[in-house]
Amino acid sequence: MQLDIPYQLNNFIGGQFSPPNNNQYLDNINPATGEVYGQIPNSNESDVEFAVEIARKAFLSWSTSPPEYRFKVLNKIAELIEAHLDILALAETNDNGKPLWLSKEVDIPRASSNFRFFATGAMQFASESHAMESGVNFTLRQPIGVVGCISPWNLPLYLFTWKIAPALAAGNCVIAKPSEVTPVSAYLLAKICKEAGLPDGVLNILHGDGPSCGEAIVKHPLIKAISFTGSTRAGEKIASIAAPMFKKLSLELGGKNPNIIFADCDWNKMLYNTIRSSFGNQGQICLCGSRILIESSIYDQFKTDFIAWAKRLTVGDPLNELSKQGAIVSKTHFEKIMGCIEKAKLEGGTILLGGHAVKQTGRCENGYFIAPTIIENLGPHCTTNKEEIFGPVVTLQPFNSMEEALELANATQYGLSATIWTQDISKATKLAAGIESGIVWINCWLERDLRTPFGGIKNSGVGREGGWEAMRFFTEAKNICIQY
Repeated sequence: MQLDIPYQLNNFIGGQFSPPNNNQYLDNINPATGEVYGQIPNSNESDVEFAVEIARKAFLSWSTSPPEYRFKVLNKIAELIEAHLDILALAETNDNGKPLWLSKEVDIPRASSNFRFFATGAMQFASESHAMESGVNFTLRQPIGVVGCISPWNLPLYLFTWKIAPALAAGNCVIAKPSEVTPVSAYLLAKICKEAGLPDGVLNILHGDGPSCGEAIVKHPLIKAISFTGSTRAGEKIASIAAPMFKKLSLELGGKNPNIIFADCDWNKMLYNTIRSSFGNQGQICLCGSRILIESSIYDQFKTDFIAWAKRLTVGDPLNELSKQGAIVSKTHFEKIMGCIEKAKLEGGTILLGGHAVKQTGRCENGYFIAPTIIENLGPHCTTNKEEIFGPVVTLQPFNSMEEALELANATQYGLSATIWTQDISKATKLAAGIESGIVWINCWLERDLRTPFGGIKNSGVGREGGWEAMRFFTEAKNICIQY
């Protein structure tokens, strides 16, 4: 199978690639070069209506198909993703700006793992029964019908498949929208699904922006559930539309995650992983630890060593294997991050490292690059420490006690993840219990077991993804009571 990429992408509806009904297209820009290198549909209500009609027909057979059949199809998709790793990784890098080695090591392998994991889940997902003196209750878990999956630009195929795979495994048909900023890997996934034998209409991929395409998906009365990952602002908009329609909602939103470092930590392991959690994917991961909290006794030593390690992060062409940092995903996001850095200066922050754009030469001279940025002397209530920046920018704050660390960690409207570095497991578990977040890592970062629940609290979202949580979200429970 050839995974060619045309200049002008099309929607994937009913197993066929077709242009948008309005014939409107958006430019696709390579953030490393600043050049337009393709176009994508800007779909609207009529495209969504057509896709839902097709999906409803496909649901009749897919929802009643044997779990083993669903396993075989989804597992074949996982195998084909692995087989086409190189072209998928290159597409991801050209769209997103991340280093090619990162796309190969993380994004594409995890996309394959998502399909394989939920393929096996289709065969193992089970319900409960409850015996009574007078009879028995048993629960059916039935697919919802047509569901909407809307994914972000930071981990395009990885998070796209994270939503689609459990929805399909549970027997639903899907209307999916990738980010308009990073559309190509989703287009290639459509080709892979076709090759793997996924029945026509089971997965329909529509391209377009949020106001035109995304909102049409959320508003459609026959799309009964919405799984969304993105900004808190967009999540609020989706909830305002979907909640009055009594749709099921899973919203994985923003984060302003604390990284808490105690004096008794494993120093080198902590430094290595704190560099990763600060600047991985140019800081464009919702789980990045953008607020680094350091015990006062080691603050100066940490600052010295952390700056030294961060200086080694070469910012450059994502196709260069020596580049540790690639381009920011878009000009709009580049300007937002630079504006946040200027705001930090106005608030009295001291720039210890970075704080500026990085001008490239040659192929990438018009690309969007920002140096890893470290800021200190800002308190917990300033804008920089309260609002999500979503870029290669971190702040440093000292603390004197576990109680102060906990207070600083929770001084945010968000509650997605946190990281704790200490050899004192009693202290770590007590602190973890008090932190207001959905995920806490102790002496590690971004270790993921796909069986565990994933999601945040407060303004970081509603609901959980992963494992049986995802399978339950994409099904409706029906209790059946039989009297003896």
